[in-house]
Amino acid sequence: MSLEQKDLSEILETALVAARLAGQHAMEQIHYARAVKKTENELVTQTDAECQRIIIQRIRETYPDHGFIAEEGDKGRLFKRPPLGEPTIWWAIDPIDGTNNFAHGIPIFTVSVAAMFEGEPIVGVIFQPATDSMFTGIKGGEAQLDGRRILASEDEISPVTHIGLDSHFEDFVPAWVCDIIRQSRFRNFGTTALHMAYVAKGGLVAAVVRTPKLWDIAAGVVIAEAAGAIVTDWHGGKIFPVDLDHYEGQTFQVLVSNRRAHPKLLEAINA
Repeated sequence: MSLEQKDLSEILETALVAARLAGQHAMEQIHYARAVKKTENELVTQTDAECQRIIIQRIRETYPDHGFIAEEGDKGRLFKRPPLGEPTIWWAIDPIDGTNNFAHGIPIFTVSVAAMFEGEPIVGVIFQPATDSMFTGIKGGEAQLDGRRILASEDEISPVTHIGLDSHFEDFVPAWVCDIIRQSRFRNFGTTALHMAYVAKGGLVAAVVRTPKLWDIAAGVVIAEAAGAIVTDWHGGKIFPVDLDHYEGQTFQVLVSNRRAHPKLLEAINA
């Protein structure tokens, strides 16, 4: 079964509403959220689970048979419910991407919602509640910010351009990371989804992510590619399609960048 443009537009509208409702709730709770350790280097708050419920409930009102893969399940595991009918659409949800920021009262976080079909993201929404910024993308269509088209930049890596860098380099920092730091105005917003959104907008030349999970990147992939950016793994290979039936939280190594910077970053990473 194939999906038509009308189907994608209706899915996008549902994602928009769900993300905005969750983001508004998160902003109401940001100064009251209590954090606990989910893993050795991850925090979670009760607001993460509340926002996830808001998103899923809103989607199920329109699409009761769709499936879900989301970050907040029982006892630190993911939440997963397979689709019940045709077409087999899954939603990949990160209710608060940037929980560490959120838990410390720093309003730099996003709500990331993506619909996936045949293992690939087809609709993506990244909502930044603090700035009321809504990034959207449809596979084969446009990327937009608040209803206006956005495009990846054509800038090269330089001392006046920005690259988003992951902070999860526990064992050691590779030499190529130090090279990026020296050659660019590197940034870390604390949210992978926002890095990818700003590559799509042209604010970042690239973003390099070491250990994201599906819900961190699914919406960003649609938006970035619709804006003309390139998304690959660190070896230049494809990330999607993903076998969603058997996905259990595996991580990826992701490079998203404009077309000019992408080959240079691949060369640096694999030198």
